[in-house]
Amino acid sequence: MLGASFLFASMAAGIKLASTRYGSGELVMYRSLIGVVSIAILVRWRGGSLRTALPWAHLGRSASGVAALALWFHAIGGLPLATAMTLNYMSSVWMALFMIGGSVLAGGARVDGRLVAAVLVGFAGVALVLRPTIDTQQLWHGLSGLASGVLAALAYLQVTALGRAGEPDTRIVFYFSLAGVVVGALLALPAGLHAHDATGVALLLAIGLLATAAQLMLTRAYAVGRTLVNAALNYSGIAFGLGWGVLVFGDPVSLLALAGVALIVAAGIAAKALRTALPLPRTAR
Repeated sequence: MLGASFLFASMAAGIKLASTRYGSGELVMYRSLIGVVSIAILVRWRGGSLRTALPWAHLGRSASGVAALALWFHAIGGLPLATAMTLNYMSSVWMALFMIGGSVLAGGARVDGRLVAAVLVGFAGVALVLRPTIDTQQLWHGLSGLASGVLAALAYLQVTALGRAGEPDTRIVFYFSLAGVVVGALLALPAGLHAHDATGVALLLAIGLLATAAQLMLTRAYAVGRTLVNAALNYSGIAFGLGWGVLVFGDPVSLLALAGVALIVAAGIAAKALRTALPLPRTAR
């Protein structure tokens, strides 16, 4: 999960650099297309198969994941980036709430309250780093960002279910990437595609490969790890992103941002300690 968070933050830095050359729909389309091609090659080289006995489960995961992505792009268009990112990162909080609600409905299966606390501490760190703001004119974009977090939480839980059902990481990511190609094309083609140059192609390749590797690592983490541990560790992407912002883009760093990073790191350490103290059931290894 830490590796996935670092790669996603690196991908985000690439997207920021490439956004002066391509629209958001193009970036989604090219990123997903590189994922589809690279995973297909990897599966063929391994002698595996992309056929699945769970097409509806993949459809549900892809629909929720791509819808979350589309809503997040809509939120970014009308909100400060910090606000849109914060709303999307609430997916971990929604996951905790979904799991608690599911535990109650299932008749008392226990969710570790310390893991929930680690998730909430991590989100407090996100809020300090990003310092989100919103006004009444941005209400609908704010609701879109909030909905993107809810759908992202559903997508992560579906990834967990697919992994526990025995679906390979590559197959899960392949179908999600395929859906991303379709949605990205629908967003990009009406406005037309931009011309390429060597720098643009290099950025697109880097974005696509980083995203694919990160998605595979994230899928593996949710398939075999504790969901709320992963949710807490997921916040580390904000700390990595802050580092890239300082190193590459010269973004200023405030004391509040540093305090937020400290909370994010503390949440990740606590989650890891709890994961070690409370091993997974044998069936989930």
